[in-house]
Amino acid sequence: MAKVTVDGIEVEVPNGASVLQAAELAGREIPRFCYHDRLSVAGNCRMCLVEVEKSPKPVASCAFPVADGMVVKTDSPMVRQARRGVMEFLLINHPLDCPICDQGGECDLQDQSMAYGMDHSRYREAKRAVRDKNLGPLVKTVMTRCIQCTRCVRFAAEIAGVPELGATARGENMEIGTYVERALSSELSGNLIDICPVGALTSKPYAFVARSWELKKTDAIDVFDAVGCNIRIDSRGPEVLRILPRLNEDVNEEWLADKSRFAVDGLKRRRLDRPWVRRGGKLEPASWDQAFDAIAARLHGLDGARIGAIVGDLCDAESMLALKELMAALGSANLDARQDGAQLDATRREFYLFNTTIAGIEEADAILIVGANPRREAPVLNARIRKRWLAAGVSVAAIGAPADLTYPVRWLGAGPDVLAALRAGSEGFAATLRAAKKPMVILGEGALRRADGAAILAAAWMLAAEIGALSADWHGFNVLHNAAARVGALDLGFLPGPGGKDVAAMLEGGVDLLWLLGADEIDGARIGAQTFVVYQGHHGDRGAARADVILPGAAYTEKNGTYVNTEGRVQRGEFAVFPPGEAREDWRILRAFSARVGHPLPYDDLDALRRRMAEVNAVFARIDDLPRRGAVDLSPPAGDPAALLSTPFAPAVVNYYQTDPISRASPTMASCTATFHQPLAQAAE
Repeated sequence: MAKVTVDGIEVEVPNGASVLQAAELAGREIPRFCYHDRLSVAGNCRMCLVEVEKSPKPVASCAFPVADGMVVKTDSPMVRQARRGVMEFLLINHPLDCPICDQGGECDLQDQSMAYGMDHSRYREAKRAVRDKNLGPLVKTVMTRCIQCTRCVRFAAEIAGVPELGATARGENMEIGTYVERALSSELSGNLIDICPVGALTSKPYAFVARSWELKKTDAIDVFDAVGCNIRIDSRGPEVLRILPRLNEDVNEEWLADKSRFAVDGLKRRRLDRPWVRRGGKLEPASWDQAFDAIAARLHGLDGARIGAIVGDLCDAESMLALKELMAALGSANLDARQDGAQLDATRREFYLFNTTIAGIEEADAILIVGANPRREAPVLNARIRKRWLAAGVSVAAIGAPADLTYPVRWLGAGPDVLAALRAGSEGFAATLRAAKKPMVILGEGALRRADGAAILAAAWMLAAEIGALSADWHGFNVLHNAAARVGALDLGFLPGPGGKDVAAMLEGGVDLLWLLGADEIDGARIGAQTFVVYQGHHGDRGAARADVILPGAAYTEKNGTYVNTEGRVQRGEFAVFPPGEAREDWRILRAFSARVGHPLPYDDLDALRRRMAEVNAVFARIDDLPRRGAVDLSPPAGDPAALLSTPFAPAVVNYYQTDPISRASPTMASCTATFHQPLAQAAE
């Protein structure tokens, strides 16, 4: 440790730390544009100049290492004058277009020019102009504003792993852009907007929509994948206008995937805002009483064994528990949350969790990915794997269809037979896994939704045990889910009860009344013609097309909801805007209907419902508390690890940009599909 004095304050900092980091420990603010905590040091902007004793000139604090006994001044006359000069140079070519810039009110350049700059400019020559670049349907560019901090270049190369941005020319002619004009192909490109300190990169769908001070800000949880990214919902009046990431070091750091950020415009299109009842083969508008009466009439005299319920991928835990207990009151054990038919074993929680935890990826020294494409299924989690590879050069191997995961991957094969070879030691990567101190196995939905899913689950668990991934202080077996609701549903036991039917059996005529709670990823054509379908959800998507009664629910931005991410972390999102029209929160709809059919659920408010959730499973009482754990019981999940088929794994996500009813209703996601997915599909053909 080195002792450094910053403005008279003595602090101890690790050897190798920068002067800027020492100043932050001392509580002194240092302005910066190019420096970012999660990116490599560039030292471009020179805004962080400080005075170091015995140094003949100001030094850039972001790139200057500390030394024992160093004395630093961050606010001397020399420093103030140097910063004013730097700011004057940065503003030489910057257009004075703050009134029409979407970064206004959130702009580092704007703030720091007020705090550290001069009150006038001495520059009288003509300003240069730079042609705007086309980076695709998500990121808008006004490159004349660019100050060449290169944050975007470093983010694309280091975090996103897609080095498509760079600088061309030198001096006053230098420009940031793609070397060959093309759209950015990263699923994390929206983060460029957040890290840009000026208005050079802004949100294209959000352009000229609102000012930051007009927005109401609400904390929430992302539901577009199972990572559970912490987000902030920015709304004005009845409309959600923007989604931004919130800082959570254990989950998403400060990043957010593009679908989670930009599919927001799907929240106001194709919405269900009133009940509908099918009469004479045609859906017609109805009142709540008429919709409830139609369902109650169909339920009258119906045996509970002929009633079933399926929940979708975006559901909150509150609504799933309410539906489960309504079905129990009606005498039904036909429940399922696995729309894709994934063969999951819910007898022990560690059989279906990402047990290493997302932050724990940074400790792994060998990773095996089975039947998953983390870049498409969980881009933020994939960035963690890349971060670990950059830091330690960790060995990564995968089984499945080859893809660019943004880091070097050794592709071992396409099917589950490779698992048997790894266990037998005949596959070379087995030696790497056994030699690792903290190996990881990541099992994806593409491996579990097959007929031999249970066998693959058991084989992957046994492989993890044999390579030393299951120990008292390390749990290296991980299931990577795609659905935000999946782990919460498994924790609540939303699975077929004794004698109950699963999704496949319910769809193929196994029930006479089927309740779909946001279940839009099933094939409606498979539902029996005589089955009465109740669809409860927020978009007129696949489930609503087959429904006999539609009950309009609330989207994730329109209710207080509890979600459990793939690692088992329980998190809560808050209500931001009201649902449209006559739509209501899902658990309230179920509570009202239960009273109509004479089986009132035992809770009338959200607090009582959440107490009931904690009674069903104690994990729901521990909000955002996820202790690290090792493996205690090594007994494998149910399934015969020898009953593996030779069929290659199929990707779980075909089109990243349209995987759910919200993103399918989004014009922005449709543009992304046309820009990124369709050319790839045509190339594959």
